Order: sequence, then structure tokens, then C-alpha cells
Amino acid sequence: MPLIGEKEQEQIKEMLVAMPNPVTAIVFTQEKECQFCAETRQLVEKVATLSDKIKVEVYDFQADKAQVEKYGIDKIPAIAIVGAKDYGIRFYGIPSGYEFSAFLEDLIDVSTGATDLGAKTKKGLARLTQPLHFQVFTTPT
Repeated sequence: MPLIGEKEQEQIKEMLVAMPNPVTAIVFTQEKECQFCAETRQLVEKVATLSDKIKVEVYDFQADKAQVEKYGIDKIPAIAIVGAKDYGIRFYGIPSGYEFSAFLEDLIDVSTGATDLGAKTKKGLARLTQPLHFQVFTTPT
């Protein structure tokens, strides 16, 4: 069974047309892949085939310590989404279910360098005076 059905692939292609600039999805796994590492890598590689704006790099969590440190990765599977700038967007675990649409939206946001946050939210975030480590935890249902 394919990771992404043909109908869904066409929908994703349509979404990704909104990407004006290239993005790199940097996948962290290891030689003896962890639970969901192989699936995460395959999913990201499949999505990358749907847009010429997406490049994939794969690093070994154990062997590529410089890259692990550079992107602040502390567990696997992990995906860092980087465009002209590294906004700190990281996915840990496989982006499936509701997280898959968030993954696609993040690819687009990083490509555009903008989000669809409301003015009030942006104003509140502009008042931050020091870095903020923000995490969202989800669980498959």
C-alpha cells in the first residue's frame, strides 16, 4: 500500500504550488532505524517528489553529530524544515494524521517566510524579549 494515495498526491501537489522558494526537509534517523524512522524518511522523500521546491537531506543521528548539534536534534525520528532561514521548525516522530497537514503548511510557511498568524498574535509575539522554546505534543488516536 502506498504511503500517500494518488488522489492525495494530486491534492498535495496543488497545495505545494504556493511555495515560492526552496525548502530543505532535513531528516534525522540512524543506521538501525528506530520505530517510525524508516516511515518518516520515506514519507518526507515522497512529499519531496511532489514539488521541485523541496529538497531532502538525511543524516544519521549517531554518526552525524555535527548536524545533530547544528539543528538541536535530541531524539529521532526528527525533521528540521529550513528555507532561506532556519525558523527552528522541528517535527519529532512521524507527521501523520492531523500532523501531516501541519507539516505541509510548515513547508509552505518556511518557503514564503511568513505565516497566517493574526495581527493580535503577531503583536503579542513581538513583545517577547528573549528566545522562547515552544513545543506542541500530540498523540495518534
